[in-house]
Amino acid sequence: MGKADRLDPDNNPWHWLAVDLRIWRLERNLSQAQLAEILGVDDSTVSNYESGTSKVPERKAEILDQLWRTRGHFARIHRHAETVHDPNWFDQYTRYEQRAEAISAYSALVIHALFQTEDYARALIEGAQVVDNVEETVAARMERRQVWEAAHAPEFRLFVRQSVLEDPVGGPEVMRAQLGHLLDLSQRKGVVVRALPKAKAAHAGVDGSFAILRIGQAEHAWSPAVNGGRLVSDPTKVRAYRLRWDLIGDDALSRDSTRSLLRELMEAMK
Repeated sequence: MGKADRLDPDNNPWHWLAVDLRIWRLERNLSQAQLAEILGVDDSTVSNYESGTSKVPERKAEILDQLWRTRGHFARIHRHAETVHDPNWFDQYTRYEQRAEAISAYSALVIHALFQTEDYARALIEGAQVVDNVEETVAARMERRQVWEAAHAPEFRLFVRQSVLEDPVGGPEVMRAQLGHLLDLSQRKGVVVRALPKAKAAHAGVDGSFAILRIGQAEHAWSPAVNGGRLVSDPTKVRAYRLRWDLIGDDALSRDSTRSLLRELMEAMK
């Protein structure tokens, strides 16, 4: 069974858009290569659209409506998909995470999952009291860290609030080890960690955590939420996330100052 055959268009509007794209293309006897040329993308991108692996951008949906005279059909589905809760949001995000060539993330409440130690992750998951199998959830989170071991690990830029670094999640010993792990990762090639100081209480990240992932020439933005989350692929909307990211960077400490802060906090937790 192919990926396109596993889609659930009745319950997932992004799958609905993918299925309709494939149906309309086949009805017009167009190959994926021919449609790719019309949309200005490569063949694999159309394949990813139709399998639900990648989301059809808003501008491409509008082009489809113009091309096939569908009176806004694809654009309407796209608008609907952007506004409703996506039941598969986390699975989709982690697939993007594993493929990303570069990740820019801002952590407002906890240290980003890819930087977490096992003990820190366990303390968070146990404290939240929302999952039945803590160890299974911890293992799944640790598995995500395999991106660091890949032959081509992503470039990673992390902004994190200072208060996140000071919260003694799991107790001083667990938190000290977590800060040490973060310090070690910050010294890896291609990894940048910068703290947003407490003195900067009003800033562009007050609305919460988010990440921007680059895969090839495309960028996707992700923001978490309670019992849900949102993935955004439309270039115009992603640019808004990128602007917010840049503004946070304007207020963040330098890399060296952040490392000094990490060492100071580790010393204070002895």
